[in-house]
Amino acid sequence: MQSHHFCAGCRVPDLDCVAVTTRNDPLARSTSSGLLRMLIGVVVALVGWYIWAYLTYFIGTRLLPEPQTKADHGELLRTIGFSSSPGLIRVLGIVPVMRGIVFPIAAIWMLVAMVIAVRQALDYTGTLRAIGVCAIGWIVQAVMLGLLFFVFGGFAS
Repeated sequence: MQSHHFCAGCRVPDLDCVAVTTRNDPLARSTSSGLLRMLIGVVVALVGWYIWAYLTYFIGTRLLPEPQTKADHGELLRTIGFSSSPGLIRVLGIVPVMRGIVFPIAAIWMLVAMVIAVRQALDYTGTLRAIGVCAIGWIVQAVMLGLLFFVFGGFAS
């Protein structure tokens, strides 16, 4: 039995992973209104995490399921939440020289962790299908964000 099935009632640790990795993003604290931007960043990250988990759940269980695929939204919330934990290394981005190195490493590490998380949560036998779920979800989310930016004209600074 995989550990993600054992922890069916868990919710706080994965929420903490998402919130802490966002809070440790030095870019959120680099302006004079850093606290407000940080709080907004945490809220946006949590909403994005919830939407991303639901989108992944829908794609993985409805569009690309395997015969043994059994999952619920909560499983994907947990596994995707924990897959964001490599983002903690972004705190090293406080040092300007490190930012250019740490951020790409964190992004790649988080992507790999997410593909593995999706594979495990959806009970896939291979990684290729999990990559497909993540890619389709990323495209859908990018289109949705593009439409939001188009409709609202982006964010004013």
